[in-house]
Amino acid sequence: MARIRGRDTKPEMKLRSALHRAGLRFRVCRNDLPGRPDVVFAGPKVAVQVRGCFWHQHEGCKTARVPSSNVDYWGPKLRRTVERDTEKDEALRALGWRVLVVWECEIKSEEGLAAARKSIAESVRHG
Repeated sequence: MARIRGRDTKPEMKLRSALHRAGLRFRVCRNDLPGRPDVVFAGPKVAVQVRGCFWHQHEGCKTARVPSSNVDYWGPKLRRTVERDTEKDEALRALGWRVLVVWECEIKSEEGLAAARKSIAESVRHG
């Protein structure tokens, strides 16, 4: 698991590239914010979290299954990740930030990527 990236993952890079092409300017992984959001729009206070479906247990996604081997390890580990996500999102909201979550499976297709880009752009432009 040491090889699992904490930032600059393929889904993050794909989304950031699409946002940049759309003319949106942002900061990446701000250390001074709870949970170090993946994409940050400071002015309108919008934080975007790009989450992998397996690691963050995207409900209803086929890649979010707990492995059948070593369930005693994986079950609690993945549950704690989801709990931590909730805690970090709540901490950001308490500071007045709007939190948007983009799931890896949602941006695999070009249509999904375009929809995510549009949703984020609307949040940034209209608060």
